[in-house]
Amino acid sequence: MGLITGLCTFLFHLPQIYKWLLRPYYITSFLMTIAFLVVRKAPGLCEHLATQREDGNSCDFDWREVEILMFLSAIVMMKNRRAITLEQHIGNLFMFSKVANVILFFRLDIRLGILYVSLCIAFLMTCKPPLYMGPEYIKYFSDTTIDEELQKDSRVTWIVEFYANWSSDCQSFAPVFADLSLKYNCAGLRFGKVDIGRYGEVSQRYKVSTSPLAKQLPSLVLFQGGRELMRRPMVDNKGRAVSWTFNDENIIREFNLNELFQKSKKLNKGRELKEEEQNGSKPEEEK
Repeated sequence: MGLITGLCTFLFHLPQIYKWLLRPYYITSFLMTIAFLVVRKAPGLCEHLATQREDGNSCDFDWREVEILMFLSAIVMMKNRRAITLEQHIGNLFMFSKVANVILFFRLDIRLGILYVSLCIAFLMTCKPPLYMGPEYIKYFSDTTIDEELQKDSRVTWIVEFYANWSSDCQSFAPVFADLSLKYNCAGLRFGKVDIGRYGEVSQRYKVSTSPLAKQLPSLVLFQGGRELMRRPMVDNKGRAVSWTFNDENIIREFNLNELFQKSKKLNKGRELKEEEQNGSKPEEEK
């Protein structure tokens, strides 16, 4: 039953996935992922390659290449256990496939290895992962607006994501955070983001490290009246983030979003009643 449900979900989102995969970044990544397979199997080219097979067939994988590919599959499966979105699953596959391709090409011919590494460097310098451009109810802060917005109304609760555009984890988390904003954003519960890769002062002020070794990106912080109430992931004494999975279930549970949303709706209703009372009293005063 679970398999049928998963298949139906995949087919339902297939047009969106198809459009998403046609972006230049993913097309180029796919071609680089299958590069060794194409070279090893291409007629007219594979006959001139070296091989360790006993039958001398240079157009098929030898035992060492099969071993490397099996090890790659195991690594990708382990990494994808913590992956949340489709982007993370495919990103892990592309990244580790490129690493395997480097090993395989250098083992086959050092010249092919150098060529492939050069292509990888050129790819990293010229192709950036596409940023999330879908619907969202999120306020984007700068270094000059974040303090003012967080302290403007003590009744408003803010959930702020500290992110950096260069972080693949932040890019993968973007659609999850956007979806939560669409479900829970209201007058008393707001969602915000600030790019601490761009605004270094904000990073220091709110003690969120941008170092890849600290693994604090992305960080979610809950504010009330400008005061921090909690954050995820938590940080240990050495400044490293405690492992935490950024999925919607964990965020809803840890930040009590359902409870916050219900309280915020009451605040919103209270504001509407006050406005109605004020509007209703104005004609009487004029009389």
